[in-house]
Amino acid sequence: MRLNPVSSPLLTDLYQLTMLQGYLEHGMTETAAFEFFVRKLPEPRNFLLTAGLEQALDFLENLRFRPEELDWLRKSGLFKPVLVDYLEQMRFTGDVFAMPEGTVAFPNEPILRVVAPMPQAQLVETRLINLLHFETMVASKAARSVLAAPGKLLVDFGLRRAHGAEAGLLAARAAYLAGFAGSSTVLAGAMFEVPVYGTMAHSFVQAHEDEAEAFEHFAESFPRSAIMLIDTYDTEAAARKVVEIAPRLAARGIGVKGVRLDSGDLAEHARRVRRILDEGGLKQAVVFASGNLDEYRAHDLVAGGAPIDGFGVGTSLVTSADASSLDSVYKLMEYAGRPRRKRSEGKATWPGRKQAFRQTGDDGRFRGDVLTVEGDTAPGEPLLRQVMKSGKRAEPSPPLTAVRERALAQMARLPERLRTLEPAEPYPVQVAPALKALAEEVDRLTR
Repeated sequence: MRLNPVSSPLLTDLYQLTMLQGYLEHGMTETAAFEFFVRKLPEPRNFLLTAGLEQALDFLENLRFRPEELDWLRKSGLFKPVLVDYLEQMRFTGDVFAMPEGTVAFPNEPILRVVAPMPQAQLVETRLINLLHFETMVASKAARSVLAAPGKLLVDFGLRRAHGAEAGLLAARAAYLAGFAGSSTVLAGAMFEVPVYGTMAHSFVQAHEDEAEAFEHFAESFPRSAIMLIDTYDTEAAARKVVEIAPRLAARGIGVKGVRLDSGDLAEHARRVRRILDEGGLKQAVVFASGNLDEYRAHDLVAGGAPIDGFGVGTSLVTSADASSLDSVYKLMEYAGRPRRKRSEGKATWPGRKQAFRQTGDDGRFRGDVLTVEGDTAPGEPLLRQVMKSGKRAEPSPPLTAVRERALAQMARLPERLRTLEPAEPYPVQVAPALKALAEEVDRLTR
């Protein structure tokens, strides 16, 4: 059986379907409210940047079981007809409330809430976590490079070492959302209109008998965007070859856009290469660096004054190497009109449908959030908005460029201590008295 692995509702955990069968057999189909949030930040992080909402809404709007999937469920021997018959007719009919993509978020704040009949709300748990967790993780990682290298051209180079095709594609989207200039992933340009960037590989140089000839051929093929990879053999010697061919190219109306460094002492090579280019009349040519970079190396290169105009960040970005997962969860907060609360040791939740309010200081920077029950009021801006009603988007999704602008504006309003790469004093998220009182009441009534 051939299925699309990223759209099939069978891309879920078995226990979602076993629970659905139990709910259906016992008539438990009343309205439930689940919330997606992150329990705590990974140690290197001072904030999260939300991403993945667009893919989550696409999933919910298009949720349906196709004949071949239903046939597999019937033949599996795992389920009763009551479940398969229900899934054959099921469509998502619920409401969704969420922080807009590109919003700065903190632990225990609801990033997304689903309100729907219990079987629907339960079934979507696995895929919603899968989408929101991954893009939020990568966007939060990318944001650190944006803050560490202000004003530099940042490009996602991570597809080839991403954990699968979808991961590489969505990482390109998340990185652009967080402020990267673009990606080397071509499909991200076609699907999301993410600007695509690329130079050449060492193989292009090696395939030629002469390095200078390789540069000249590449420039002829891409006369407006040629950036030469110059560290295949001898970096500084290659820079001199670029200077040597530049007049011949200029005579044909072709300019040298820049060079890329991919190995060695990037700071020292950049200084030497910059000097060679400038003395050779190529002051306009950029120096772009790649090669196992992350936000820490980019920060050090910028802080050390290395004459580098941009960075390609790959493996560390798409795998979020220093914090490769978030403690994200999707928990039941209300069922059949009654608030619900998990009290497990170290994993307790705040009950009921919730809203977070964000307060801003006189300097325009965020100064603290208040977490309270839905319907309560608190000073500041409410963060959750309705984005889906009765299974359909409440309004058209904003273009990715607008989401990117929001993310950059949100990051600019962070307190200065949270914009650094080092762990800082946590951002204050206050739990309102109304929410504490509700938790006490639920504890008192729960057997």
